[in-house]
Amino acid sequence: MASLISLFLQRRLLCTRSNVPHNPSHWNVKQVTKSNFAGSLEEIKSHIATSDFVALSLQNTGSFSAAWHRVSPFDTPETAYLKAKHAAERFQVLQFAVCPFSFRASKVAAHPYNFHLFPRDELNMGMPSYSFSCQTSSLTSMAREGFDFNACIYDGISYLSRAQESAAKVQMEYPIHANFVVRPISNPSLVDKVFIERNKSRVRHWRNVCKDVITGDEEPLVQCLRKIVLSSEEFRSRPCMTIDVCSERQAELIIEMLQDFDDLVPLIILAKGGGAQAVRAVLTSSKEDKNLLMAELQSMEEEHNKKLCGFREVIDLISASQKPVVSYDSLNDLTFVHSKFLAPLPPTMDEFLHSLQLVFPCVVDVSRLMNKIGPPRKARNVPLAMSYLKNHFFAPVDMEFPCQDTGNKIQIHGHNVLDICKLFAKLSYVLKIAPSADSDLRNLASTLENNFNGFSTVPQETTDGEISIWRSNTRKVNCSDLVFLWGFRDDITAGMLKNMLQESHTIFSEAFDLRLVEKSSAIVVFWQPGLSKTFLDMMSNSLEVSGTLLELVSEGMKAAGYEIYDRACKLGLWESSLAEALDKATINPCCSFSPSERNLAQRCQYSELMIDLDDL
Repeated sequence: MASLISLFLQRRLLCTRSNVPHNPSHWNVKQVTKSNFAGSLEEIKSHIATSDFVALSLQNTGSFSAAWHRVSPFDTPETAYLKAKHAAERFQVLQFAVCPFSFRASKVAAHPYNFHLFPRDELNMGMPSYSFSCQTSSLTSMAREGFDFNACIYDGISYLSRAQESAAKVQMEYPIHANFVVRPISNPSLVDKVFIERNKSRVRHWRNVCKDVITGDEEPLVQCLRKIVLSSEEFRSRPCMTIDVCSERQAELIIEMLQDFDDLVPLIILAKGGGAQAVRAVLTSSKEDKNLLMAELQSMEEEHNKKLCGFREVIDLISASQKPVVSYDSLNDLTFVHSKFLAPLPPTMDEFLHSLQLVFPCVVDVSRLMNKIGPPRKARNVPLAMSYLKNHFFAPVDMEFPCQDTGNKIQIHGHNVLDICKLFAKLSYVLKIAPSADSDLRNLASTLENNFNGFSTVPQETTDGEISIWRSNTRKVNCSDLVFLWGFRDDITAGMLKNMLQESHTIFSEAFDLRLVEKSSAIVVFWQPGLSKTFLDMMSNSLEVSGTLLELVSEGMKAAGYEIYDRACKLGLWESSLAEALDKATINPCCSFSPSERNLAQRCQYSELMIDLDDL
């Protein structure tokens, strides 16, 4: 009995030292809603500043609305991005877990937050409220975890993207203080000089008249009439004058000119299309009044930012810190981040990566680290990856939550972000890149940025130009050896279709494989180069089609190379089934391709995180 008590006390002492329960379901994650967002924002700002990494994990209302919308092993980087783009534009983020963390050796200090979001029109401007799709399986999963949808709708944190915030400021005629250092206009032209002198004369005359009114002994009624006659405006009870401009250069000229007047404060009025449409000069009565106006402008800007930005302030904090962002499903997560909090997603993958890199210069995909030590089929999600690590490697990691106030009630939402932190730390330990000092941390950050920056969910091109088909098989095949079939009966299974093809022509006596993508569409992999072209040529010549293949063709079966599937994705035919999308892409020539895209030798590497062909 004494030994049992001693063992119990040792376990309690160990648990107290590590400050985390043994059961991961008891990990406390601070739940943040609109009611406690302001206080939590200050906390997470401090934690981001003192941490080494920031882990992200999103929970959305769905990820795909049809089987073929999932990122598949046969997707090129561009088609994979188009699928992720479609999902990000269609579904909504309801939970956004953020965890700033640091680790040394086997110690991980984590500060997890789970933000509950809802796109509410706080300013009655039509932004960001919009309709979004919901996938029943996603909502069911959240409901099983006890997610409170009422609290999300009524107390969820709203937000505007950066693009929406700019549009809102224009709509509100929100003035921006020109507190930047104005660059001197080098070699001003004669037109510039005339423009400056004309407006300087106007401003000087207006300023002198306003001062006479302020210091004069006229009665209030006379002063009011004088203001009306002079068309004088006011900004926060101070006289102001609005000067219209036609370009950014004119705005810079006006702002530089206003520097000659110590008692004027320049404000920029934004145009609907971006840029400046006017410069507003505000007259102050003294140096103290000018300082007071500057403080008012700063307070007004902070107040507007709270209303306009909402949760996006967290994204801006992460971006400003330049800390490495750690994710497990980076393509899916970051397309959602870009779409909801930055700007509409660009049409191409290259533009997306360029835009995202300006915000998050270093992205670490934990699944790519996982692929360094184990077979990809064992790491399709975080739980499987953790299980594989536990069974094959010794990687002790202690999770600590220093000074993390999560309230008395233990919540289960947002735990996935802690699993990502722990998995990242374990993988760093196994790969022997776990830092033990600040210098090691700098080396780790450099290693991660050089070797693991990017998205493992996007197929990456290889030097030999071939692609992997299955995770358990190292054989590779060229994209030009893939053929899509569609239009056959829904009751035909993959095995039946393969047998019918084998019996129809000698071309199918060679090694090939076939998997269903949807009920009436399939993909055929020819392992011998050139056979796909022979098959497509035969399908285009009805005289060569015979046997069971002729029966399938007479029932409506069609065939096409990979470029038709690529075209269907680029045309955005997501509302159709794959069979219908391939039909439309076959007869729709409006999607233009560059010569490199038309070249069937375009290669892609299957991502280990994508669904297996066996699962289709």
